[in-house]
Amino acid sequence: MIKKWYNILVMSVALVQPVLGQNIQNNPGSNHGNKFEQLGTILPTPNEQRTASGAPGLRYWQQKADYDIKCELDENKQRLKGSETITYYNNSPDVLTYLWIQLDENQHNNIRNANYQNASKMPENTTGTQVDDMALGKADNGYGFNITKITDGEGKNLRYTINKTMMRIEVPALKSGSKFIFNIDWDYNIVDRIALGGRGGYEYFPKDGNYLFTMSQWYPRLCVYSDFQGWQNHQFTGRGEFALTFGDFKVQMTVPADHMVGSTGECQNYAQVLTPSQLSRFNKAKISSTPIEIVTLAEAKAAETKKSSAKKTWVFHAKDVRDFAWTSSRKYIWDAMNQPVEGKDVLCMSFYGKEAYNLYSKFSTRAVAHTVKTYSHFTIPYAYPVAQSIEAANGMEYPMICFNYGRTNEDGTYSETVKNGMIGVIIHEVGHNFFPMIINSDERQWSWMDEGLNTFVEYLTEELWDNKFPSKRGPAYAIVPYMKLPKDQLEPIMSNSENIVNFGPNAYAKPATGLNILRETIMGRELFDYAFKEYSRRWAFKHPTPADFFRTMEDASGEDLDWFWRGWFYSTDACDIALDEVKYAKADFPKPSQPVAGTIKIDKPLVNEDDIGKIRNREDKRIKFYTDQDLEARDFYWKYARGLVQIDSSKIKTKEIRLPLEEFSAEEKTKYGNKYFYELNFSNKGGLVMPIIVQFTFKDGTSVIDRIPAQIWRLNEQKTSKFYALDKEVANIKIDPFRETSDIDESNNTWGGAQAPSRFQLFKTKMNAAGRGQSDGVNPMQLEKKGK
Repeated sequence: MIKKWYNILVMSVALVQPVLGQNIQNNPGSNHGNKFEQLGTILPTPNEQRTASGAPGLRYWQQKADYDIKCELDENKQRLKGSETITYYNNSPDVLTYLWIQLDENQHNNIRNANYQNASKMPENTTGTQVDDMALGKADNGYGFNITKITDGEGKNLRYTINKTMMRIEVPALKSGSKFIFNIDWDYNIVDRIALGGRGGYEYFPKDGNYLFTMSQWYPRLCVYSDFQGWQNHQFTGRGEFALTFGDFKVQMTVPADHMVGSTGECQNYAQVLTPSQLSRFNKAKISSTPIEIVTLAEAKAAETKKSSAKKTWVFHAKDVRDFAWTSSRKYIWDAMNQPVEGKDVLCMSFYGKEAYNLYSKFSTRAVAHTVKTYSHFTIPYAYPVAQSIEAANGMEYPMICFNYGRTNEDGTYSETVKNGMIGVIIHEVGHNFFPMIINSDERQWSWMDEGLNTFVEYLTEELWDNKFPSKRGPAYAIVPYMKLPKDQLEPIMSNSENIVNFGPNAYAKPATGLNILRETIMGRELFDYAFKEYSRRWAFKHPTPADFFRTMEDASGEDLDWFWRGWFYSTDACDIALDEVKYAKADFPKPSQPVAGTIKIDKPLVNEDDIGKIRNREDKRIKFYTDQDLEARDFYWKYARGLVQIDSSKIKTKEIRLPLEEFSAEEKTKYGNKYFYELNFSNKGGLVMPIIVQFTFKDGTSVIDRIPAQIWRLNEQKTSKFYALDKEVANIKIDPFRETSDIDESNNTWGGAQAPSRFQLFKTKMNAAGRGQSDGVNPMQLEKKGK
C-alpha cells in the first residue's frame, strides 16, 4: 500500500515540486522518524517569487488581462453572440510567442470536449437517449464555441489552433513589461442546463413559457501563466474548475427589454434600464439595513405574461476580478440591502423567481450580508462593492455573483431540509468570493485550496448564523464514514481534481475538517485565526500554491505542523487511537534502612581496542604524542590502558547498599498514600498521528480532561503511554470524548464501563445533529397551514 499511495502523491505534487523520487517515509521499517519529519523536498524550493515563510517574494509577478466585451442574447434561439477586445499584460520575465485561451463551452460539444472518459459497464436497463449517447461516430451536436475571427489591434488576422477546450493564439514576440491587444468574435448555442447539466445555460419553465439564463464560462478567456507552472492549459473536463487571470472588465449585454440582469461588477446605466419606481427603490435599498424589493413579486408575475420584442443594453464594469458572469430573465424578483464591512458599504442583492419567493425573500439577501461580514472577520475585508445570490436551481460561484438553489412547494411551504440547504449553499457560494475569487488559487489542479478552505469558513459562518444549524462539513465526527472507507476508495487531499473518486469528501469535507481540528484541537483559536488571516492577507489578489498556505500557517503561528500536513493532506491514514491497557496502583512506602545486596563494579579501560586512525598515527614516525614527550602527563590510567598495571581481584568484596531514602512524614504519607496512580497505554491503529484527548470520570461523578499533544507519538508512532498521579479514584476513561479527532473506531476508546454508542444510537445522534427527520413530502409548515 505504501508504494501505491506514494505513486498517487508523486502525480499530485508534480506541479509544485521540483525534485521527485524520494520516498514519503524518512525512516521506513522503523516505529519512528517518519510521521514527524519535515516535508523537506516534498515542497518546492523557496525563491525570489515565493519565500520560505510562505509570503510572496520580492520579485513576485503575475499577468493581467483586461476585457471589453459586447454580446447579444437571442432568447428565441437560445443563442449568444459576442465580440471582445483583450489587452494582455506580460509582467513575467519571459518572452511569450503564444497565448492560451480557455474555451470552456466546448465541453458541451460531443466531439470537441476534453474526452476524459470513465469506465462503463453494460447496464441492466437503460433509456433510448442513453443508448443514443453511446453511439460511435455521432454527428456534431452543435454546442461549443464557434470562433469567427481573431485579429490583432490593427485588424490583422492571427493564427490560432483549437485543441478541445483550449485555444493557442500565436502572437508577435511579447517581451517582458509589454502588452498585446487582440480581438475575438464568437457565438454559440446555449445549452439546456437542466437537461444536459453543466454550470451555465438556460432553464425553461413550461408553465409560464419563460427562460432563465445563467451565463458562466460564456466568453473566451485567458489561461494563467505563472512563475511555478508556466501555462495552466490543462483541459476542462467539467470537474476541475478554473485558473484565471485578474483584470478589469467592461461588458455590454443586449437582452430582451423586459429582462432583469444581475452581473459581476456595478451597473453603469440603471437610469436607462429601470423604471423610475425601480430606480427609486434601488437607491433606498443601497442604504437600507433590511432587504427592499426593487422588482416586486407582482411586477415579476406581470412580466412573465408579456414578452417584449424590444431590446435593452445593460452596461457593467468590474475591477480586479478573475472572471465575469451574469444572469438574465423576466421572471426575476430583485431585492437588496446594505451591509457595512469595516467602514465600507457592500450592496447585498438577490434575484429569484416566484417559485422561490417564500424562501429567498426572507433569507437570501440576509444570508449574503451575513456571509460577507463573517468571512471578512475571519479573512480579509470584502474587497468588492456588490455580492449577489441568484436562485437558479444550481450551486456555482463567480466574482460578486453566484447561482444557488432553494424553491418552495407549490403551496409556498418548504421543508427544513430545503431551507437549511439553501442557506448553506448561499453561504458557500457567496463565500467563494474570498476563495478563490480574491485569494486566487488554481482550482484546476488543487480543488481543496478553494473548496476546502471555503467549506471551512462556511462552517464557521453557519455556526454563527444559528447555533443549531445542521452543518454537514466541518465537525470532526462527520468525516468518519469517509475515513473508514477501504484504501482503494481513497486518495490524498493532495491529488489532482480529475483523479479523485469521492470528490465531495476529499476536496470539500476532509480539508475543512482538518482546518477545524487545527483550530479547535491542535493550535487553538487565537493562533489559528491569526495565521489564517495572515495567509488571506498575503495572498489576496495573487496566486497561492499549497506550499504558500502550509508555510504561512506555520510561519505566522510558531507551530511546526509538518506532521499534520503530512498525515492529513498527503496520506490516506485515518485516526484510530486505541486505549489498550490501564494499569492501576497505590503508593507503598519502603523503609530507608532496608538493605539491598550488591557488588562493586570495576571499570574497564575506556579504550581497549585500536581503530585505523590510532594504528596509522602510531605507525607514522613523524608523529610525537604529547604523553611521550612529557612523561609527567602519564598517570595510573596511562599504564592501566596499556595493561601495565595488575589488579588484585581478591580485594573485590560484596557489600550491602542502602537506598538513599528518608522517612516520609505522616503528613506526606497521607498526601501521597491517597494518590491513585494510572498508566495508560495507547496504540495508533489507524496510522494518523493525532492529539490524544483523555477524559477521566471519577467515582464521585466529577470529570477532568487531559489534552496530550500529537508530539507524544514522535519517538514511537505506533505505541505510547502516559503515567498519571490523580487525587481521586477513576470510574472510567474515555478517549476523544467530544469526537474532535475523527477517530474511526470508538469501540476501543473506553475503559472502566463507559460504552461507545451502539450503531442504532449513533444513527439517532446523527439524525438529531443534522436537523433531519422530516419528510420532503408533507412538512410541518404544510401541517400548520392546513390546521392539522
